[in-house]
Amino acid sequence: MTDTEPTPDFTAWDEKNREHERRANEFLPANKTALFDALAAAGITIVTVSFDGYSDSGQIEEIVAKAGDEAAALPSTQIELSFPVWDSSEIERRVQSVTDAIETLTYSFLSRTHQGWEDGEGAYGDFTFDVATRTITLDYNERYTETKNYQHEF
Repeated sequence: MTDTEPTPDFTAWDEKNREHERRANEFLPANKTALFDALAAAGITIVTVSFDGYSDSGQIEEIVAKAGDEAAALPSTQIELSFPVWDSSEIERRVQSVTDAIETLTYSFLSRTHQGWEDGEGAYGDFTFDVATRTITLDYNERYTETKNYQHEF
């Protein structure tokens, strides 16, 4: 960059991003309620979502649902989730299966908390959806490569 090139001003983008996050947080309680209501109605007590990302790609590896200590199938119920549209006052409403809703929320949380989780050496971890407490917990592990260089001349 030369001295004559203007320095980019990210203030406007930062403000739009903060507003988008604020609106996303407003929709979170209703989205969680819709999901947890469907899981509770099916007798599901815990859902664990494992993800893994590296080399510029990432995916959900596995979704495991349990009813108590027993493995259980996720219900085929359709639920509606709402999300803010970027840089707009509009709302996007999505009617999805419970499985798709879990994936949507998982990717949304990863993007909001650890943007770029799939880049480079990436990251892996688990989300735990606890139906009894109606909480979603993320256990996140980030990979990185460290290099230490020493040069000696004698």
